[in-house]
Amino acid sequence: MTLVSGTHDAHGAAYRDRGGREVVDHYGKPVRAGKAVRKVAGVIEMGYGVLAVRGDDRVEFVDNAVSNRVPTEDGRGTYALLLDPQGGIETDMYVYNADERLLVFLPPERTEAVAADWAEKVFIQDVEVDDASEEFGVFGVHGPKSTEKVASVLGGPGAPEEQLSFVRGSMVDAGVTVIATDAPLGEEGYEIVCAAADAADVFDTLINRGLNATPFGYRTWDALATEAGTPLFKYELAGTVPNVLGLRNALDFDKGCYVGQEVVSRVENQGRPSRRLVGLELGGLAQAVADVDADADPRGIDDALPASGAAVFDGDEAVGEVTRAAVGPATDLPIALALVAFDADLDGVAVRVDGDEVAASAAELPFADRSARSARLPAYPELRV
Repeated sequence: MTLVSGTHDAHGAAYRDRGGREVVDHYGKPVRAGKAVRKVAGVIEMGYGVLAVRGDDRVEFVDNAVSNRVPTEDGRGTYALLLDPQGGIETDMYVYNADERLLVFLPPERTEAVAADWAEKVFIQDVEVDDASEEFGVFGVHGPKSTEKVASVLGGPGAPEEQLSFVRGSMVDAGVTVIATDAPLGEEGYEIVCAAADAADVFDTLINRGLNATPFGYRTWDALATEAGTPLFKYELAGTVPNVLGLRNALDFDKGCYVGQEVVSRVENQGRPSRRLVGLELGGLAQAVADVDADADPRGIDDALPASGAAVFDGDEAVGEVTRAAVGPATDLPIALALVAFDADLDGVAVRVDGDEVAASAAELPFADRSARSARLPAYPELRV
């Protein structure tokens, strides 16, 4: 459940479920909010689940479970994956070394299962795993002016510079931790972590004090992340081998064995996965999208765009499927991410929408160059020149 429903309601919030947690879908004008994020800065209440891992063996324990190196130094974080034995992604997560504990931010629908799984795997190690989701408020601040926004309200140190590093300071009377994100929306960005009891004051501060910032919800988040070329757990990651997504920032190929590591290494050594994640511009839908006022009728845009799983055709041959589609906040064009056969020829492809085939064309990711590049942009070494 959101921690600041009163503030959300005052801004006209509409809600939706995200992995069993209530989050803001939009505040009535999702397109306008997306443009505000692209031009200045926006604020979103993040719908994470949070695990706290304590004990002397906490770093070694989590490091042995995940696909990337867990930092040993306070103030540092990493983006990592949990895989199944076939190499499919069970969840993604951010792991932060917060002095005497690790804080793990992950999709809310995976929190209980990961906590239970890790607790069962603790034998003689000094490790304790707790669900701390109700203890924290987490707010994202994104946009080309997000550094100025954070600086205008942060007491203490300056905003952190290195991605996934963090500093501790204050906002009004609340203690906060400020994390430099890995730019999932293609903009400079930060996450502000506070005690749940301080969430309302911190959210109000981020919106109304210092440099103003526009509140936005997950409908806008998804559109911005699509335009940035960032694969997300719900749409692309769940069950997919990370090599297919080109998700190299989540993998340490020199790291010791973890569940699924043999599959990841085998695909890497073969030189290419069976599929790859690509961007598509949906030129055949440009007029249909232009005819919808997406601020007045957000669901009307959903109906005009291809659904997740829509087939991608090269002539009569199906070569892949759309994972998600949106109208780009920076470009106003209908766009999509799609998983396609690795060798697929994407010149003159079509996407099936409501039984019709709509013209599409391949686009380099990200769809728009902004103030930062997402660390999750697909990267395939075998495609480099």
